[in-house]
Amino acid sequence: MSKPIYELVDELPTNNITIYVLRSLDFVVPGEWENLVGFENTIRRVTEVEDDEVIQAIGERAIELYNDKSQGYQRALWIYQTVDSFGGTLGAAALANKVGEKVGFLGFLNRLTPKPDKAQTIDLSLKLVAELIAFCQINGIPGDSIGDFVASLGDYGGESLMRMAALVCLDGLIPLGPDFILKTQEIIGNLSASDIKENGMFQKLSSVIPGGDAAGQLGFIGESFASTSGWMSNFVASRGLTPEKVVNNIQEFIEVSDDKLDYLGAFLDMTTNYYEHTGIQTLARRLVERAVAEI
Repeated sequence: MSKPIYELVDELPTNNITIYVLRSLDFVVPGEWENLVGFENTIRRVTEVEDDEVIQAIGERAIELYNDKSQGYQRALWIYQTVDSFGGTLGAAALANKVGEKVGFLGFLNRLTPKPDKAQTIDLSLKLVAELIAFCQINGIPGDSIGDFVASLGDYGGESLMRMAALVCLDGLIPLGPDFILKTQEIIGNLSASDIKENGMFQKLSSVIPGGDAAGQLGFIGESFASTSGWMSNFVASRGLTPEKVVNNIQEFIEVSDDKLDYLGAFLDMTTNYYEHTGIQTLARRLVERAVAEI
């Protein structure tokens, strides 16, 4: 087990590149996400309870649920953290320029390499599968419940909807373009088991991906993406999303010239951890909601 859940929520940052990028995506899901930080604060905001004793009881039950290894909460956190661990990070160097003003990243170009489409599509599809499996872990249902996951997307809100919005925008539209869904499906359809086994994120997540062996898991990845493609397509169309529109909003705080846009996806990949950040917030909300229901 990593840190206690209350500590993870208490230590969530309030002001870094991840936060600014997510705020720049507010136009995609207006008003859905706020950067809810602090375990007690989360309990108060989710439940609207004011009584300190009740808040204490809810918090204690939420911690018990998280610590119970027969539940899936710790595994869900591991999935969220694993996904972001493969983006790499520039750490403090990325914050050498004051966050809150425009952050220039051109000086990092010698450390950035845009991923080839094949690698990017594998990462995108694996992130989607990670979301599916984490959803199943949190809700205590089998990890191959694609239908339940797709059905749940219509009810996604708050930090969970923001995470999916970031997935579509930052890992789909920006690096792969407006036809990222078709491009991803085509590339996945032409992959072999050896191709997927070479991917570092797959190697790390393979223990929780249904399918048995690499070939079966590749089939599950393809089926998951195909089953979710309708939701993603409608999400993009209903919001009129384009790579240009997303980049224009991000450019409000990141200095990027048009001839350097190829590097933007790599920069965001290396300097943000939106999956882990919003994942912790999702876990905290679900734990608090369940604790309230049980008390």
